[in-house]
Amino acid sequence: MGHLNVEIKAKCSDQERVRHMLKSHNADFRGVDHQIDTYFKVPNGRLKLREGNIENYLIFYEREDKEGPKQSKVILYKTEPDSSLKEVLTKSLGILAVVDKQREIYFIDNVKFHLDNVQNLGTFMEIEAIDTTGNISKEKLLEQCNHYLELFGTQESDLLKNSYSDQILKS
Repeated sequence: MGHLNVEIKAKCSDQERVRHMLKSHNADFRGVDHQIDTYFKVPNGRLKLREGNIENYLIFYEREDKEGPKQSKVILYKTEPDSSLKEVLTKSLGILAVVDKQREIYFIDNVKFHLDNVQNLGTFMEIEAIDTTGNISKEKLLEQCNHYLELFGTQESDLLKNSYSDQILKS
């Protein structure tokens, strides 16, 4: 299943304030997911296997590395926990990086929010405005992201331009 999303990732030193804002806007809390994202060596884009207690996917995506809102083209494949897929991918492609995080997942309509505590990196938040139907314009998705950035009071200096895996590879 492919879809378009516009996303923002930012450092977040006050997750409690963001959590309170989400709850005050009647966000649908989906739970806390302990996720292990294994990134594989691929010639283009990014390929990761997400293993969690809520979300389990093989995810391929292409995204610009720039601060602020970024457009991503995403293909998701639902996986089964404890399958041999990770072994197949590891032996055929090799592992690039592993990201271990605790993730709180919230939704308001088509916008997904993550409050992440990433091992060895710190605390972050993500805003993903998602179009799975092809009916929401890129401009509308961008507008949604910017609305929540402003609502949460996120500073430009907190915006990240790359992924957690990139940060782990640099450390």
